[in-house]
Amino acid sequence: MFDVLIIGGGVSGMSCALVLGSAKNKAFVTDKKIGIFTHQKNSSLQEAIFYNAYGITPGKLGSDLLLESTKDLASSYPHIAQIENEKVAKIEGSYPDFTITTNKNSYKTKNIVIGIGSANTFDIEGLMQYIEPHKKALPEKQRIQLKNDDHKVADGIYVIGTLAGWRSQLAIAAGSGAAVATDILTLWNNGVQTHAHDSIR
Repeated sequence: MFDVLIIGGGVSGMSCALVLGSAKNKAFVTDKKIGIFTHQKNSSLQEAIFYNAYGITPGKLGSDLLLESTKDLASSYPHIAQIENEKVAKIEGSYPDFTITTNKNSYKTKNIVIGIGSANTFDIEGLMQYIEPHKKALPEKQRIQLKNDDHKVADGIYVIGTLAGWRSQLAIAAGSGAAVATDILTLWNNGVQTHAHDSIR
């Protein structure tokens, strides 16, 4: 049983995983099992190059950023399980007992975070009822989002990045993933507002 499984290895998903990973020494996180499906094949970063993203060296290729992010997560926070080469097909159950079925396996989790982009090819069974037209994308692009209130789709289900209705900018997607990570940390901290900072002190 995972405490949270993140679906999507792009900007928002990896950002969420990094913030959760960095909180590993907090008393209310030490016993939590965290995982991420690092499927990146369909990420919009595959064709991106960055000059306008804070903290990213100008000229950085999105494809390189994707590869580096999984390596950095494994190096800094090896306690987070990275599930590679599996595509999520179905979600069943309700909070705090979900079953996620992929093309290869099934997993149990208490919370789910979905960050797989806003393409209208979205086809995860169990979430189709939440689809609506993307509110901040051009209609001709036919983008979609999941209905949500401040990233929350339903109890135990969160959506991040462009699929949450945000515009397609790296900084926005990263912030969205980090925001949900702090929401989950707050949940684990019995509702007491919290975050995760690193310091040189």
